[in-house]
Amino acid sequence: MKPQRIARGLARRFAPVLAALLLVPTLCAAQAAPEASAVLRRIADGVYLREGRHEPWGAGMRGPVANGGFVVGRRCVAVIDPGGSLAEGRALAAALRRVTPLPVCHVVNTHGHPDHVLGNAAFDTRPASGAAPEFVGHHRLPAALAARGPHYLNALRRGGNATDERIVPPTRLVHDTLELELGGRTLRLRAWPTAHTDADLTVLDSASGTLWLGDLLFDGHLPVLDGSLRGWLDVLGQLRTEPARLAVPGHGAPSTAWPRALDAQERYLVRLRDDTRAALRAGMPLEAAVERVAPAGDARWQLVDDFHRRNVGAAYAELEWDE
Repeated sequence: MKPQRIARGLARRFAPVLAALLLVPTLCAAQAAPEASAVLRRIADGVYLREGRHEPWGAGMRGPVANGGFVVGRRCVAVIDPGGSLAEGRALAAALRRVTPLPVCHVVNTHGHPDHVLGNAAFDTRPASGAAPEFVGHHRLPAALAARGPHYLNALRRGGNATDERIVPPTRLVHDTLELELGGRTLRLRAWPTAHTDADLTVLDSASGTLWLGDLLFDGHLPVLDGSLRGWLDVLGQLRTEPARLAVPGHGAPSTAWPRALDAQERYLVRLRDDTRAALRAGMPLEAAVERVAPAGDARWQLVDDFHRRNVGAAYAELEWDE
């Protein structure tokens, strides 16, 4: 086997591990951040969003960087992506209590990245009366959390102030679709093939038409590839048929322009695919491709310097077997 092919094979083999480790260093700052809550706002009847900021994880981070929130039914509440630390989860729980006294019956994770799941621990308690909430995720989420969770927790503990942080895996798995009844409103959960990650889940609130996409959709924040580029583009095509009236991305502002809200991200991913393929056909090694494949010239994207080169590396590792 040629040395270049061997290098490409190693890149492909270790890409998921590198992706996990690249997420780790910044989590220490997330725990140390002085502000655990962002503004909670009502985006539809009974639907509340805590919108994250487009900031890299670092010493200056001022709060949550991923979107999360909850949906209120007549009987109980479903929390979606409670945040990137125990403190963020507790802040969301406190905000929820200012809205409704109803119990939390479900905590749903749209995928396994730490900025979305580490807040689970704040809800993993049994209330004075009633049962503990059910934690719901993609059927591949337990494996993702088992593989990466220790890296996230070790990084937090090295920060010296995260002794209570822990991973809470799902207690109920979604293999295809699943409906959660909150009393007078139904959430339809759908598990997707490998795309942004290998454990992506969407949540559609039938009452309001609000579609929580997790990181299958980024707005403003540069998309981050940690699954399959080909798979993500396929999933975007399928998502366009979802009957949504309001789309909530994993990062960025909700949009009523559905499915046009997918267009900018799709353009970025198509260019990432095409330019990486061109670099491979030219015989460009990984190190050169990472420097040469340019991001799409769209001023909407923030955090390009933080994530684009990593995206090129992941795309290269996947697509080199096509050439």
